Amino acid sequence: MMQTGYTGFSVSVISLWLLISFALAKAEQNMEGNTTTSQKSVRHSQFLCSGEQEYVHKRKQVILESLSSLGINCSEDSVPHITLLASGGGQRAAVGLVGSLYQMAKEDMLDTVLYLGGVSGSTWSMATIYSDPQWSTNMDAAVSQLSGPGVELKEALAWLGERAKEEHFSLTDIWGVLTSAGIMKQMDLRCLSDEASRNATNPYPIYSATEMNCFSNGPIEGKWFEVSPHEAGFTELGLFIETSLLGSKFQRGELLEQKPEMDMVKLQGILGCALADEDAIKDYLPPWLNVPGQVDGSAEEYMRVYNALVTLVAMTRSTIKDPTALSDLDKLQTILEETFNDSKSAWLESKSSEERKNLAQQLSLKLLNEVETWSQSLEEGAFKTHVSLLTSQVIPKIMKWEWGTTANFLYQYQDSTVPPCLSTKERIQLVDAGLLINVGYPPFLGDKRDIDLIIAPEYSAGNIFETLIFARDYAAEVNKSFPEIDDKVLEEREWPKDCYVFEGKETELSIVYMPLFNRNNCKDAEEVKARMEEFSTFQRPFSQDKIEFVLETAKTNMENNKDILLREINKAVLRRQNKRKSLLQPTSCTLL
Repeated sequence: MMQTGYTGFSVSVISLWLLISFALAKAEQNMEGNTTTSQKSVRHSQFLCSGEQEYVHKRKQVILESLSSLGINCSEDSVPHITLLASGGGQRAAVGLVGSLYQMAKEDMLDTVLYLGGVSGSTWSMATIYSDPQWSTNMDAAVSQLSGPGVELKEALAWLGERAKEEHFSLTDIWGVLTSAGIMKQMDLRCLSDEASRNATNPYPIYSATEMNCFSNGPIEGKWFEVSPHEAGFTELGLFIETSLLGSKFQRGELLEQKPEMDMVKLQGILGCALADEDAIKDYLPPWLNVPGQVDGSAEEYMRVYNALVTLVAMTRSTIKDPTALSDLDKLQTILEETFNDSKSAWLESKSSEERKNLAQQLSLKLLNEVETWSQSLEEGAFKTHVSLLTSQVIPKIMKWEWGTTANFLYQYQDSTVPPCLSTKERIQLVDAGLLINVGYPPFLGDKRDIDLIIAPEYSAGNIFETLIFARDYAAEVNKSFPEIDDKVLEEREWPKDCYVFEGKETELSIVYMPLFNRNNCKDAEEVKARMEEFSTFQRPFSQDKIEFVLETAKTNMENNKDILLREINKAVLRRQNKRKSLLQPTSCTLL
């Protein structure tokens, strides 16, 4: 055995081996990325597709210039991969994200971001701001959109009428149009794949959903679904189709029938439909429906119908300006509340599970009949016509409770990694990813996008740090690294600081975590709780005062932590440099 005298030879061999390996990997990546639908409709790979690769390459030039303007030294091959990852949280998250982005742009840090990811409510504002191809250079327009004139009910119903003709019409369409028209005040009829040919002015967007069948009964690999301008598919399975084909019919991995691509209105309905989660309804049960030993699904069924109708009324209000019509909606709101509360005694008298099941069906039908009666009592005119159309489409779907139905591109796909909850079904149900993790970490874990830093403004309701814990556990389950979370920090969950840094070891990603309500803007834990209740996820669209308050709170959080963000961006550059050095560094070799 001999080591001396062969050092130069070993380094040369190893260097050559590294170059060949890198070239082969790159060739494989390009081959996989360039696969067209005519050759293979479903792409199976853990590499980026060619379209995203190209966008990332262009975006890095923007980032390089931005880092230079901030005084951060960086070479072209050490541009860090930074993601701004916004949580869900209904309109609170939608408005908060716009505030966070606005302040990052003002502090000249937005152009350091490579990716923008969102779930649930934050995807509403993502869908809206990306309608402007130059949005990151014009955040004033994005802020103005939040207080825009809105969309008339007539326009929303025209869109809904067209969707009702489609095979997979569901509550998602109804939720999508009311969210777009009532909260985001815009009907964006473009398709996400339209963004595939844009320049790299903005961070690359990644939207997330979860597949309902696998969420309930399947392995973790089948749960997380990501959508970008180029591809849509299952993150952990590495199975994707072109985004323009989402909703088209596939069998055994091949395209059978191409359907029109869904527009951003419908996509918003899929991505932000927390109402679809039946378990979430339990949090809203009044005490008389939540009697110990009597919660057997019937109470949730009844609450589900009531909650959907009340939400529908609130969302419809925001598309109407006529005082008479608004007064009529107030009457319906009162009717629903009184009918619901009047059912208390009958519910408490029910003894068995079967009695409660029958009663829930009767009470649900009573609520729906009240809506029908109210609708028929309206004065003849445009509003009555619009309401009749809306109720005729909505009521059957509420009873069926079907969300996010779309054609399954993995139907009968021949691969052992695809779980039965996907391969055996012609349809899948894509719903709000916040039901699994209310921040879209999964697409940004691991080697595929190789992220150095995640900036995570947290707008979620519930326990602070919960999304981090869920993401950490998810990462462990799919065998991907995640920064360590000190248990002592978790003790601050009820009254958190405005910024935490969870630093990854060596080449692991780091996370800057920024709770919306915190010690800087709330005097104690009680005020944090009160703010969350005031700006709760499930409520009628925010008033202008509420919009302004959340917007300014999010801006201030970013402004107060500018120095921390700049420090971590600088560290991300160093982390990227260290990654490159570790790849190129030769290892010792023993020749026999």
